[in-house]
Amino acid sequence: MAAVVTEGADYPAHREADVVLRDGRTCHIRPLRPEDADLLVEFHSRLSPETIYFRFFAPYPTLSARDVERFTHVDHVDRVALAATMAGEIVGVGRYDRIDTNSAEVAFSIRDDQQGRGLGSILLEHLAVAARENGVSHFVGEVLPNNARMIATFLEAGYQAERETVDGVVHFVLDIEPTESSLAVMAAREHRAEARSVARLLAPSSVAVIGASRKPGTIGHELVRHILAAGFVGPVYAIHPEAEQIAGVPAFPSVLDAPGSIDLAVVAVPAAAVEAVVGDCAAAGVRGLIVISGGFAETGPEGRDRQRRLVATAREHGMRVVGPNCLGIINTDPSVRLNASLSPTTPKRGRTAFFSQSGALGTAILDNIGRRGLGLSTFVSAGNRADISANDLLQYWEEDEATDLVLLYLESIGNPRKFTRIARRMSMNKPVIAVKSGRSTRWNPLGHAVRESALPTAAIEAIFSQSGVIQTDTLNELFDVASVLSTQPLPTGRRVAVIGNSDALAVLALDACATWGLDVAGAPLTLGVDATPEALGRGLAAIVEDPAADAILVVHVPPLQSDATAYERVIAATAARSAKPVLAILIASSETSLLQGDPEAVGPASEGVPVFTSVEDAVYALSLISHYAAWRSRSRGEFPELDRIDPEAARAVIADHLGGDAGPVLLDQGESTRLLACYGIDVWPWVDVGSAREAVAAAKRVGYPVALKTRARALAHRIDLGGVRLDLGSTTAVRAAYDSMVGTLGSEAAQSLVVQKMAEPGVAVVVGSREDPLFGPVVTFGLAGVIPELLGDRGYRIPPLTDADARELIRAPGASPMLTGHRGSEPVNLAALEELLLRVGQLADEHPEIGELVLDPVIATRHGLAILDASVTLTNPDVRTDPGARRLLN
Repeated sequence: MAAVVTEGADYPAHREADVVLRDGRTCHIRPLRPEDADLLVEFHSRLSPETIYFRFFAPYPTLSARDVERFTHVDHVDRVALAATMAGEIVGVGRYDRIDTNSAEVAFSIRDDQQGRGLGSILLEHLAVAARENGVSHFVGEVLPNNARMIATFLEAGYQAERETVDGVVHFVLDIEPTESSLAVMAAREHRAEARSVARLLAPSSVAVIGASRKPGTIGHELVRHILAAGFVGPVYAIHPEAEQIAGVPAFPSVLDAPGSIDLAVVAVPAAAVEAVVGDCAAAGVRGLIVISGGFAETGPEGRDRQRRLVATAREHGMRVVGPNCLGIINTDPSVRLNASLSPTTPKRGRTAFFSQSGALGTAILDNIGRRGLGLSTFVSAGNRADISANDLLQYWEEDEATDLVLLYLESIGNPRKFTRIARRMSMNKPVIAVKSGRSTRWNPLGHAVRESALPTAAIEAIFSQSGVIQTDTLNELFDVASVLSTQPLPTGRRVAVIGNSDALAVLALDACATWGLDVAGAPLTLGVDATPEALGRGLAAIVEDPAADAILVVHVPPLQSDATAYERVIAATAARSAKPVLAILIASSETSLLQGDPEAVGPASEGVPVFTSVEDAVYALSLISHYAAWRSRSRGEFPELDRIDPEAARAVIADHLGGDAGPVLLDQGESTRLLACYGIDVWPWVDVGSAREAVAAAKRVGYPVALKTRARALAHRIDLGGVRLDLGSTTAVRAAYDSMVGTLGSEAAQSLVVQKMAEPGVAVVVGSREDPLFGPVVTFGLAGVIPELLGDRGYRIPPLTDADARELIRAPGASPMLTGHRGSEPVNLAALEELLLRVGQLADEHPEIGELVLDPVIATRHGLAILDASVTLTNPDVRTDPGARRLLN
């Protein structure tokens, strides 16, 4: 197919993206434009003869005017070119030219000084997304045999690849449809790159404070003091226009005047001056920024523009940004010892990492951690979260050998699909505890640019649970759970043994266990109010050895005129030898804290024992941990290969009805059925009828008994409102039902009557999906009917679904026992329901144009399913927050 260049073709701005390279630095990807002519010539002039030969198979020292015209004038459809830019220069170009309807030739050039940083693989990913968008399914490439890097780029992308060598040239054909392998490759590369970009911030070799002040008590002065007080191991520079030194640190007018290289710049200047400072940092080769300054997106439109410019400039020059409007970062690693924050104290060394989006709460959070006796490996306050986010930190902490537990205080999530993907992988080895503010109010801080989700709170909580994230409603609950997980082993079950010297506290513990779904292992062991420390130790040791208990609650009121510390020592010493978690409720304690363990002990709980002042708080924390332990021990399942899946046919149906700027399009029943059939979802047949005579004829044709119902949306499935008549077993019954419905229903409802064969009696359920602006596709399941709908008794999962996800989704609604033989009823075919959910999940995941899909009702029986009605609404979706190529989102 001849390529056609369309002058003035619409510029595809959605293809612009900031990306993280293999070494943790950033660059910008964007479509090539006609005005890039000079930049392209400069780019080509800096390519080595070998690189040029690999690209053009011949010496090509300069580009002619005709070459430049052809390379920069593309139509963004049949001819697509993407440029990778850094510091205003082009450092890489990838392009494809369509050969025929489904194929395009692809080629790359990477500037020699930027090779080996993963630019080729990133450009290939982004070109593949553009190609699929334009109907191209295969890339064709020709590579010289000694071009090892390009050959590796094609072979290691994870796509299905064919290659052969002809006349000394390696010919590749890549099927660029995403595969499990290609997605895994992309995720692994993204993980390594983003982890490295965070490591560059958390472990700098040198730090500069820009906006340092000679006046004690000011932000600029205190930042310098905090860095020095923590004992940072590298050089520290104060940046001040006039001072020679600040707090004993040498001062310089600009980062450009500092005598050594600067890894990390801490910026504390007025917001209006930040842009110029970032420009100086870029020129000085600074590797990362912490912007303490406020006055950005949290202040309104002008501040949002200032924030966008800050991030764009930083990323264009390879820098990542913490903030703005943040508290800063802390790293307690003895080889770093960094407190680049507004917190006057550095927490003790620990194996817990903390991410907070709130700068205002940061100091209080660190104070709470200290009071509870907890330690931290690293702490990051992201403020407006303009660049570095929880997703970036999770990528780093997953590999960080100094971190075993991650705490998150989230005010917004910019890319929840990516968050759940990372968290699900990470939670298998390291617990993630999160408190999300604004879950009920749906309020996001002014500084955070986040799409609005239309999902109910229950759906968001279910999605987090699907990923293994331990959710708490308050910071105190988060610290309660953290105090247990940072010191105790995970329970292997939900059986809890209770020991103590108070019958009243023991009863409270039993009630709390019943409330939170924990099982009590036998009767509480109450020792009496005068029990000695030795008696408590013997009783506790016996429970430690008892296989009937998975966790232990010690409830204790110190006797009058007794040494409370003697009891605490016994609890701590015994717990240090326990392979099951031990939690202490000591009523005499002033606040939740930590009993320090024996420093010479080596058992699983040698770090100490968490102490609670409330029975209910302790049991609730243990219930969350037990639920997490059960999630972690469950099989993750597999992605089954389903038959009768035809994505191309589905795309054709969608394309027939969805134009470029069309709003939501509700498909009629026939087109909905046609689309669903592309994924093996068969809707029960029906017949439209316009008279009693047609209704009788249709009933005879499909076979008695039949149902007569209206397809008017307001009355569909509403037996209680006369919208459905069931079990019509004769001509007389059909005629009477038809006349009655025409006479009682409104004109719209009466004009949309259909006859459908009665399905076998069973349990009516609803299966659906919704494309959410923030979370992307979400699959829903519940029992049919008005009452379950009003109660919100639904299960939710994000696709792609494993078979285990489908099983759990079926069992998520409270009414799910109706499917498994409740009160003597016949169990339904759960395997058929699971398969239906898998098919709906795959359809929704692969076609974001499906704004809403509802199968209601689906009659489930022991023999299978009958899908009696289907509704599909198509929309032009936003680009999903977890797209098919690596990119950073603000």
